[in-house]
Amino acid sequence: MFPILETDRLILREINKEDAEGLFACFSHNDVTRFYGQETLESIEQAEKFVDFFSKNYINKRGIRWGIERKGTKGIIGTIGFNAWLPKHKRAEIGYEIHPEQWRKGYTMEAVSKVISYGFEKMNLTRIGAVVFIENEASNKLLTKIGFQKEGILRDYMYQNGKAHDTYVYSFLKR
Repeated sequence: MFPILETDRLILREINKEDAEGLFACFSHNDVTRFYGQETLESIEQAEKFVDFFSKNYINKRGIRWGIERKGTKGIIGTIGFNAWLPKHKRAEIGYEIHPEQWRKGYTMEAVSKVISYGFEKMNLTRIGAVVFIENEASNKLLTKIGFQKEGILRDYMYQNGKAHDTYVYSFLKR
């Protein structure tokens, strides 16, 4: 059964077909995708494929992705979860995005904190990693503030719009 997580203001829940519009609203924004390593979505059908991708990743224990929903409202404002989940090695990489209309309201910090706790307590992770475009100042600040440690630079690690970008690699360890 897919875990539902709650914070003071948010519900983190399974992403379903009805969330395709919310996914499209996020991933069709250049401001969201410019540091994502994912091309900007151009159709709702592409967002529907994301729903299937997230579901298959969870079923195959390769990742888990929650929809971020504000309490008292319907529809997601972003997603958060773990990619590159390797249960044998007790590690995963965190990833998230939120619609620009919801930026600078503390929702991402709230969701990231909850998901990290879940990863350590329920998924038995010992390491949570993050890979972030060097230019993504907001995400770099957020991860550092939460307690992630910068480990280094991965040169030409991710492509965005046909151009290679360097990324920082971070970790947060259970100990």
